[in-house]
Amino acid sequence: MKHFIAFLRAINVGGHTVKMDALREIFETLGFSSVETFIASGNVIFDYMEADPAQIEHKIESSLRQALGYDVATFIRTEAELVEIARYQPFSPGQMEQATAFNIAFLANPPGEAAQQKLQALTSDIDQFHTHGREVYWLCRKKQSESTFSNAVLEKTLGTKSTLRGLSTVQKMAEKYG
Repeated sequence: MKHFIAFLRAINVGGHTVKMDALREIFETLGFSSVETFIASGNVIFDYMEADPAQIEHKIESSLRQALGYDVATFIRTEAELVEIARYQPFSPGQMEQATAFNIAFLANPPGEAAQQKLQALTSDIDQFHTHGREVYWLCRKKQSESTFSNAVLEKTLGTKSTLRGLSTVQKMAEKYG
C-alpha cells in the first residue's frame, strides 16, 4: 500500500458544497483505504495499491463527476512529494517576511518554458512566482484581494487546470501525513 494525497479543485467553493463524510465514502467505494479528509477544502489522504498517479487522478475525477455532477480536477501527490513541497524554499527569508500570503498551486504536469515565461510576465510589485516541478509558488506582498492574480488567471496563463493551497495548510498536512 502506498500513501497518497489528493488535492481537489472545486470542492466547497463556487456554490458547490460537499460534506467530508460523503467525500470519504466516494473514495472508499473506489477501493481506497484509510481515507481521511483534511479541512473541508478538498484534501483527501488515502492508501492504495496502484502506483500510477495519473491513473488514480483519472479514476477519482470520473467517480466525482458521476457522484457530484460536475468536474473536479484532481492532483495526486505522494507523502514524499508533499514533504518536499512543504519544505521547498523558492524565496529568500526576507521576501517571505514581506509576504502577506503564500500559496502553492498544484498542477498535473510541469509547465513548459513558454508557459513559465508567460507566468513570470505577471510578476508585479504585489505578486511574485516560482515554478518547481508540478507546483507554482505564489508570494503575495499585499492582501490577496488587492492582487489581480487568481487560480483562474493561473489556469489561463499556463493553459492547464490547477488548485491552490496556502503554505500553512500544506505544511500542516506534511507534518501530519508525511
